[in-house]
Amino acid sequence: MSMRRLRDGALAATAVLMAAMTPAASAEDHGDLERVSYVLPLGIAELEGPVTADAIGVLGEKAELVSGGMTALETVGPVAGYAPRAATASAAATPAVSRAQRAAPAAVSYPAPARSISLAECQAKIDRPGGEKFYVKSRFAVCTGIRMTSTWSRNGAPVGTSETKVFIRGTVPKEADRTMKFDYDVVGFKKVGAIPTDREMYRIEGTIPKVWPASARKTQGGNLPVTKSFDALRAMPSAHFIHTVRYAPGQGTGAGAADVVFAVYQPVITASAVPGWIGAPSIGKPFMLAPRWDAAKYLNNPTGGSTPANKGSASFSYLATLHYSTKATAPERGAAAHIKKAFTTPKATQPPNGDKRIPGQSVDAPLHRLYLDAQRRKDNRAKALSNCRRYFGPDYTQGGKDCDEYPFATTYEGAAQADHDPHAEKLNFSVLPVDSTQNQNAGRMLGQFLTRNRIIDGPEDGFLVKISS
Repeated sequence: MSMRRLRDGALAATAVLMAAMTPAASAEDHGDLERVSYVLPLGIAELEGPVTADAIGVLGEKAELVSGGMTALETVGPVAGYAPRAATASAAATPAVSRAQRAAPAAVSYPAPARSISLAECQAKIDRPGGEKFYVKSRFAVCTGIRMTSTWSRNGAPVGTSETKVFIRGTVPKEADRTMKFDYDVVGFKKVGAIPTDREMYRIEGTIPKVWPASARKTQGGNLPVTKSFDALRAMPSAHFIHTVRYAPGQGTGAGAADVVFAVYQPVITASAVPGWIGAPSIGKPFMLAPRWDAAKYLNNPTGGSTPANKGSASFSYLATLHYSTKATAPERGAAAHIKKAFTTPKATQPPNGDKRIPGQSVDAPLHRLYLDAQRRKDNRAKALSNCRRYFGPDYTQGGKDCDEYPFATTYEGAAQADHDPHAEKLNFSVLPVDSTQNQNAGRMLGQFLTRNRIIDGPEDGFLVKISS
């Protein structure tokens, strides 16, 4: 939509809010009738106060965020290259490890990722001034949303405004389930003036414009697509709609019989033209979602084998984040402190390398799981051990210590990366003798994290590491 039309809409809305109209009069009594619709992301501070021409001028650029569809910054896999990625990070949740888990090292367990997200939780994260446009609660629970606004005028004079918001929550409710659920909620209805919103029709649908491999076929359920008027939606006790998508196993590709199907999921909300009124339809496209289905043998597939039709599960292709803590009560604290040092002062770590840039801290340099190549994992470990002996002496294990390496030996970025990849930076890792129990606790947590988050081997998935204190 042009800036001129956005400004015209702003002037109309401003006049309406200033009561420059007679609500009792019908907008269709006489004169040229025009309805201007536009789509905006949520959480825009400029519209929290009066809608002015200057505010709409600023919003003109921000409206580009939803003009053609975008993906979250943390997107991985083929979906990451399908559309522009957001420039800023999404909102994210931090898992909590219970006191009982931290108090009993033998029972250390990394928390299971969330598999549900409420509408209120989604709204709190993305529908606030300056809020993020996307929320990744986990790889099994995400949400996004959009704002649809129309301004109505007769002979250039304002007669009303209408507005609503649509939130979309994507979840994988059960671990051993390939059915992905999308909840749509239409809320935040606002109407000013005697305008025919009974004829302002909204079509709500979930589309899949791209799938890898292209031959994969889905099954769908729920009650979408749906087309209802603004008034009909507002009159519903709960304008809530559901769309389910499932890809059966045996259709995917990937090394190690991962059987992976990637897809682009694009919610589309269309506000149609209104009969008798000048004005084109507006099409709202919130952030694309990146669903994925797999049946990797090294992940949790409890219904596999005896029930092939349910083999594997689903997730969203976003970078997961492994959380470690350096707190005195954290069972992994020694390994966490080592990683923190590698992140903050990499040049002070061993082996020496003045150009050391430790990966795993940002979306531009994530870690990638190494599972299928057992020999490369052994090479990573052997390289780390030789450097511990070289820089900390052959007796570095005294006092009950292990050689801890970062990046982990179970990643492609491990200590032997340069031996397998001629383009990789040499000696781009860190080793340090760490309390054996704490090091092994960190290893247990890493293994559980990778499995529970369905991190697959190779470059089309990945994860980050965050250290708290």
